Amino acid sequence: MAPPILKLDDIFLTFGGTPLLGGADLQVEPGDRICLVGRNGSGKSTLMKIAAGLAEAQSGEIFRHPSVTIRYLHQAPDFDGFDTVQAYAEAGLGPGDDHYRVTYLLQHLGLTGEEDPKRLSGGEARRAALARVLAPEPDILLLDEPTNHLDLPTIEWLEDELSRSRSALVLISHDRRFLEKVSTATVWLDRGQSRRLDRGFAHFEAWRDEVLEAEELEQHKLGKAIEREEHWLRYGVTARRKRNMRRLGELQDMRARHRGHKGPQGTIQATVADAKESGKLVIEAEKITKAYGERTIVAPFSIRVHRGDRIGLVGPNGAGKTTLLKLLTRQIEPDTGTVKLGTNLEMATLDQKREDLNLDETLAHYLTDGRGETLLVNGEQRHVTGYMKEFLFQPEQARTPISELSGGERARLILARILARATNLLILDEPTNDLDIETLDLLQEIVAGFAGTVILVSHDRDFLDRTVTSTIAPANPEAPDGRWIEYAGGYSDMMAQRRGAIEERRRAERAEKAKPSEAPAEAVEPQKAKGKLSYKQKFALENLPKEIAGAEAEIAKREEKMHDPALFSRDPEGFNRLAAELEKLKEKLARMEEEWLELEMLREELEG
Repeated sequence: MAPPILKLDDIFLTFGGTPLLGGADLQVEPGDRICLVGRNGSGKSTLMKIAAGLAEAQSGEIFRHPSVTIRYLHQAPDFDGFDTVQAYAEAGLGPGDDHYRVTYLLQHLGLTGEEDPKRLSGGEARRAALARVLAPEPDILLLDEPTNHLDLPTIEWLEDELSRSRSALVLISHDRRFLEKVSTATVWLDRGQSRRLDRGFAHFEAWRDEVLEAEELEQHKLGKAIEREEHWLRYGVTARRKRNMRRLGELQDMRARHRGHKGPQGTIQATVADAKESGKLVIEAEKITKAYGERTIVAPFSIRVHRGDRIGLVGPNGAGKTTLLKLLTRQIEPDTGTVKLGTNLEMATLDQKREDLNLDETLAHYLTDGRGETLLVNGEQRHVTGYMKEFLFQPEQARTPISELSGGERARLILARILARATNLLILDEPTNDLDIETLDLLQEIVAGFAGTVILVSHDRDFLDRTVTSTIAPANPEAPDGRWIEYAGGYSDMMAQRRGAIEERRRAERAEKAKPSEAPAEAVEPQKAKGKLSYKQKFALENLPKEIAGAEAEIAKREEKMHDPALFSRDPEGFNRLAAELEKLKEKLARMEEEWLELEMLREELEG
């Protein structure tokens, strides 16, 4: 086992009440891929900042190898003093680092580098910060919610980039699929202390449940032991006083341990308030279009949404998902076409920007709409503090301003308000942002079991797979042109259908090329006047599809080998060799596909 390059031992930190960190540990070795998991407010980000040297612990030991470079992904990057995003990203480079890598990363993250940092959106700021920390290829990368505000193509690119990185990684993320693909070890921060599992996130939840069950059993045994000792104290023999005093001391110790045990944070118990059943047809859109200037956001699109449908909208940022969502719910009107809403609709909306939050408002005022101390849930009057407890808020937080809540707590608060109101149509725009895994589980159960209709926008592949019955995506995700297609099933189903369609098209193209020419001899003459493909071009056009298929197979083989989580630690040279081969193969594949496309276009032009 390699010696650690970063080690935190027995870290203690409190903010006046219950310790946030009460003996937490974190150890990072070369090649580690660690996901740091825990409930919102458990101290994950704080522990990561202590590891980065950006926060101080009140006690504990911290070791950082003197030669190790560490980069930390800031949630709110500071752009002061930088005129362009390129300058900001390059400022993270060290002596000898490759400046071209900044350009490469910005390009893949959808930025030119010429943007004014003061005018970046939240998502663009996150991309710029990612480019800055990834560019130097440090020994340790500390990434706090790196996928927030990223679209699916960028998340998948980031997964691939991190899998090829030589940096040791410590990740915090709510994106299950991302954690499963990237992590090879898990550190669980729970009630101020940490536990480590030397397996990736895919194995975490089963392990966590085993730990909690064992803990519950231990507490049960301790309770029974206390009962036995108390019975002895009341009815046992009073002789041998010295021995009795020892047992009495042990009983007091057991009582203190039992009383001082802090169980795991509770889970949210909530359901959507029932509303009257909507009509069978919820939304009918007929050939709707929307454009802004020269850019088409929605080309003619038609859909019928029935009661009970759960529809997911996916696509790259800027493709028009939110616009399409607003068209379907008649928040905006189409340029052409019609949208009809069904009868008896009670709509509840969770907006991705959380725009309806007044940060000066208190939690109680927000939940009750300022109507006193109670709210109506499923026809029953509930006291606001009792309802708040179901969403893991403490009664004393009732008078707390919303501005003092974390991002995850704000998302949970909005969820609490939505679920209190009777609804039969849920509109969720990026509902998973800032939610911890446990709250995501609740939201998933609510959406999957909702008796009404759900339309949601999300970049969370796992959430989509577990909830939606159909997925709407751009017909051309690489260059959205306003055309949208509805696929049956979740995200993985959509990708399988797309791969099937591409393969079918390629088979048809190959079959078409294999057909002997049936054109009469006299029809060939006009083509000669226009020119014809050279022998070399014909040969390339016929053979490139085979070479492309061969390159794709070679890429698949190497990607399969690199998915082995233990490969880097077992054989770093082999890992790096595979990564270099994979990069060259992908470049070769791109060149061959481009050459084939140019030749095919030339052939079509020559043949008229």
